[in-house]
Amino acid sequence: MPHRFHPAARWSAGVLFTLLCAAVAAYAFTFLHGQPQASNTLQIKFAASGLDVPAHLFGGGLALLLAPLQMSAWVRRRVPQLHRLGGGLYAGGVLIAGLGGLSLAVHAEGGAPTRIAFALLALAWLVTTGIGIGHALAGHLAQHRQWMWRSIALTASAVTLRLILGIGLGVLHLPFPTVYLVAAWGCWLFNLAVCETVLRWPRRRPAEVLSAVR
Repeated sequence: MPHRFHPAARWSAGVLFTLLCAAVAAYAFTFLHGQPQASNTLQIKFAASGLDVPAHLFGGGLALLLAPLQMSAWVRRRVPQLHRLGGGLYAGGVLIAGLGGLSLAVHAEGGAPTRIAFALLALAWLVTTGIGIGHALAGHLAQHRQWMWRSIALTASAVTLRLILGIGLGVLHLPFPTVYLVAAWGCWLFNLAVCETVLRWPRRRPAEVLSAVR
């Protein structure tokens, strides 16, 4: 089946996505291994929240590491057993991290608007993953891939969240409450919008593929 995008663009995007996911996952596991000194109200709340943070960081880090593997068409075609094993571990990571995220949303900085954003993110993450797994079990592979792409887009909200915070605070020097609120909603709504655009992007027709190869 013809692809939507040029191979070089897909390869570059895949490498960038893998590196960003690995970087955020490494931070999550580093945080688990030795929690940094709490230097603001947000970190103090996180430090006092019990098992929610380690569950969220461990499950989210695992899902981030596995997301690029699960998106690989080569692995899906050539090593289907690895794809299925990775899918089971990915779903487990999302379940752990999503439940932890729901609990953490209650304590999120910024009041009700931010808490609602993170709660909806956690719910959407759990629901999209559950629907995707359900389609896989039913043998509906096209729908399975579409819903798992949505799930991975929400997994990648951990990356987008940090990019928004880094740009807003470190580059634009905007107030923390404003940036945090924008990040809480933008990190997952933006990702879902990009995902839906990609899923609906017209595929290249066979004639176009042949002309591009010549």
